[in-house]
Amino acid sequence: MSIRIVRGFLAGLLIALTVAPLFAPVEAVAQQRERKKSGSWARQNEIDKLTAKRLQKATELLADEEYAEAHAALDRLRIRSLNDLEKNKLYKLRGYIYFNQEKLPEARKYLELALATKSATVDDHELLRFQIGQISMQESNWEAAVENFNKWFEIAGQPNANSYYMLALAYWQLKDFENAVVPARQAVELTSEPQERWMQLLLAIHLTAKNYEKAIHVYDMLVRRYPKKSYWMQLATLHGALGNYNESLIPLQLAHTQGMLTEDAEVRRLAELLLFLELPIRAVDVLRDGLDRNVIEEDSKLYELLSNGLIMAREYDDAVEPLTKAAELDESGRIYLRLAEVHIQRERWDEAAAALQLAIDKGNLPNPGQAELLMGISYYSRKRPDDAVSWFVKAKRFDATEAEATTWLNHIARETGSNADT
Repeated sequence: MSIRIVRGFLAGLLIALTVAPLFAPVEAVAQQRERKKSGSWARQNEIDKLTAKRLQKATELLADEEYAEAHAALDRLRIRSLNDLEKNKLYKLRGYIYFNQEKLPEARKYLELALATKSATVDDHELLRFQIGQISMQESNWEAAVENFNKWFEIAGQPNANSYYMLALAYWQLKDFENAVVPARQAVELTSEPQERWMQLLLAIHLTAKNYEKAIHVYDMLVRRYPKKSYWMQLATLHGALGNYNESLIPLQLAHTQGMLTEDAEVRRLAELLLFLELPIRAVDVLRDGLDRNVIEEDSKLYELLSNGLIMAREYDDAVEPLTKAAELDESGRIYLRLAEVHIQRERWDEAAAALQLAIDKGNLPNPGQAELLMGISYYSRKRPDDAVSWFVKAKRFDATEAEATTWLNHIARETGSNADT
């Protein structure tokens, strides 16, 4: 969408045209006559009455968005008969008409012609150079945008934050990140209220350049001013990638507190990080809250994660229910084996044996000998050494449990006076 010329500018242009001297001051008449007589006189610093009238008409038509009529008014002026000042006015008007018609190449051409005139003022150079830079950006002509903005910065009185942002954006599009970072940073630092897109650009430059510590600083500004979920999550991810796990927890926890974690993976991510940092009770609370809000899918991994938190908190009795659900939903017997270990911790030997049998029946165990070893321990603890021996013999077949099973067999042999190799 084109950027309309503001009414204030048009009003100023009308005034400039109407108050422009149509005739030289009285005091200069004599000098003009002398120059004319000598053949050096030329009308270069004034606009004649007819030309001023047609320029004014074109300006009014531009203000009324009657672009074809504005062009027609300018077409009535013969370019060869115009002096430098009049050409400057015509080129600017023609450029603005084309700009409002969204004919950017033509607009840029005429504004550049206006700049090339000898009558172009300092204000012309400051205003038109910036506008040509803007047009170049709209055309995705990033090289021209960089060139014009840099020239504009050389003469600009007080560049604002947005102008630095546009220069940085042009450099960014050219993948010239080294030159992009300075104006991008200036755009953010020049004002106490930086726009979100300015900070996003600075962030993108830092991330591309792998300046992660500086990127974290920008994220901190973003979450303070624009506390969006995506920024909290990205900040946590970046801290995690740098190994700053305690710092990674903070944005995740704050996002959770604000009710932003609405996806299954987000809630699990927070719970897993809390467990990693040995904060099991908080992990359990997060998971239970996710269940209450129907955010988390009830699957084997969820219940195992919940039980792991309870086990880490030494809440073994409370861990039994979620761990049983996890074992029932899992395709292998692995979690039943974990459940048996909890029962053994509670010294609930019958329940341990039942869980172990389910683990063995379900199969697909990463270490089958472990289930048989624990089964032997459960029988021994129930004072059934003969049954225990048979399970220890089975466990002895596996390299991972051979040594421990042999120790148990020797222990039972000493107690009963039997042969340990039975």
